[in-house]
Amino acid sequence: MDLQLKGLRAVVTGGSRGIGFAVGRALAREGAAVALVSRSATNAEDRAAALRAETGADVIGVAADTGNDASVTDLAGTVRDRLGGVDILVNNAAATNPGFISEDDLESEINVKVRGYLRCVRAFAPAMSERGWGRVINIGGLAARQSGSVVGSIRNAAVTALSKNLADELGPSGVNVVAVHPGATRTETFTDILGRRAEALGRSRADLEEQMAATVSIGRIVEPHEVAAVVAFLASPLSVAVNGDPVIVGGGLKGPIFY
Repeated sequence: MDLQLKGLRAVVTGGSRGIGFAVGRALAREGAAVALVSRSATNAEDRAAALRAETGADVIGVAADTGNDASVTDLAGTVRDRLGGVDILVNNAAATNPGFISEDDLESEINVKVRGYLRCVRAFAPAMSERGWGRVINIGGLAARQSGSVVGSIRNAAVTALSKNLADELGPSGVNVVAVHPGATRTETFTDILGRRAEALGRSRADLEEQMAATVSIGRIVEPHEVAAVVAFLASPLSVAVNGDPVIVGGGLKGPIFY
C-alpha cells in the first residue's frame, strides 16, 4: 500500500531511540523528510545520519528540550529553515521509565510529556491548519488504562484528553490528531528494565518475558517497527477517518472489553 507520504515533512520528538527512532525510519522509508529530535545533539545527528544512509531520505537531527518553551520555539524555526515546513508531528519525547519515577516528579513529567506535546502542537499546527492538512500523533502508553504507576497513568490519560480536545479543534481545518498507546514494546529501555527486574527477583529474563507475553493476545511482546507501522498509517492521508479516538498498539491485552 502506498501511504502517500512521499514529499511530506515530519518531526519526531524523542526520535533518537526506541519507538521514536522506529517511527522516523518508517516515515523515511515511505519517502517523507524527517527531523529526529533529541535532547542530545550528538544522538540526534548520529541517528539521522544512520537513517539517511539506510533510506536515502532527507533526515536531519535537531537538539531540543520539549519541556522548555524557548527550546521548542527554536526547534520550530530550525525545522522550518531546513525542511521548509512540517506536515506531520509525532510527539514522543518523555522520560523512558515512568514506573520508577517518584510521585514527587509528577509535575516535571507532565511538563515534558503533556505540556511538551502541547508546546510542539502550538509550534507546528497553525501552519498545518493554514495549509489545510496535517497530522499530529501523540504517543502515550497503556498505563492510561491500567493502574501500577501513578505517574504513568496520569500522564498518559492526559495525553488522551489532550489529543481529543485538539482533534475537535483542529479537525475542521484538515488536521487530524490521534493518541497512540503502546503496551510493552521491545525497545532498548524495555530490555534493560526487564534485565534489572529479573536480577532483582532472582529469575531469568526469558521467564519474565514469557509471563508478560501471556497477558497479550498475540502471545508475544510487540516490536518497535510494528508500532511504527501503525503510526506511519496514521500520519498518512489515508487515515482521515481516524481522529480524536485513541489507537491501542499493545498486541491486544487479554481480558478487559473497552467500548
